[in-house]
Amino acid sequence: MTTMSADAPPRATEGRPVGSRGGVHYLVGAVCVFIIALMLSPLVMSFFASIKTADEAQSVPPSYFPHTLSDENYVKVADYGLGLWTYLSNSLGVAALAIVMCLILSVTAGYGLARFKIPGKEIIFLILLAPLMIPYQALLIPLYLTFAKLGLANSLLGLAIVHTVLQVPFSVYLMRNSFEGVPRELEEAAVIDGSTPLQSFRLVFLPLVVPGLVTVALFAFITSWNEFLAALIFMNRETAFTIPIMLVAVRTGHLGAVDWGALQAGVMVSIIPCIIIYVLLQRYYVSGLLSGAVK
Repeated sequence: MTTMSADAPPRATEGRPVGSRGGVHYLVGAVCVFIIALMLSPLVMSFFASIKTADEAQSVPPSYFPHTLSDENYVKVADYGLGLWTYLSNSLGVAALAIVMCLILSVTAGYGLARFKIPGKEIIFLILLAPLMIPYQALLIPLYLTFAKLGLANSLLGLAIVHTVLQVPFSVYLMRNSFEGVPRELEEAAVIDGSTPLQSFRLVFLPLVVPGLVTVALFAFITSWNEFLAALIFMNRETAFTIPIMLVAVRTGHLGAVDWGALQAGVMVSIIPCIIIYVLLQRYYVSGLLSGAVK
């Protein structure tokens, strides 16, 4: 029987030195830090540009860091037109309507396609996904003409319907995968316990697909919040403008020049809701994308 000395050097494991695995971890960490810095650098530069004076923000050559701190760009954005809160409330209202309509349509369609035996449901599912292959810009003119006849043009409800149309195919795809990931045994146990189909849907399925619901809501919000072209076409009254339209308007300086300071201040204000919602719902978002991937 042999004993190992306390001063003996560590032996290699599986042909590799003991310290090699720690070196790989440090390398991976360094690469991750570099990627994070690379992704955050545009936001940092935008923030620095937003706190410069108007003259310094337009100086040539540009300076990366402000020499004088100023809030004049944020004041200009806050006081522009009808006031920042008008455009924020319009964007929030449109996004909220789009989220509600996306959830209602995608949950019902996804549940039906996943749990019921419907003749030709795979063909129906492919038809629902077909709009993903069509550039949505090609649909805006027919939609505008239709909405103009229905009285929905130049209204927040009409714009929310357009954003819902853009988001529903992906939302249905996601919710179908989420419902298919629920084991059949749970549904059968609920039926044995006397649950009606509606009770099974409300008490069994919905709590289990919360990550998918949150992911659909998150995508619907970001799509609606950032969408510009449909809002530009459907809205021609300043009282109905959303944040993206306001950003295009506020960037115009003297004699048509771009007011970079005000533009960057508007960008920083517009991304705050997206960052807050994403950070709060991140854990649901990640698990929601994986719903139905593994059975």
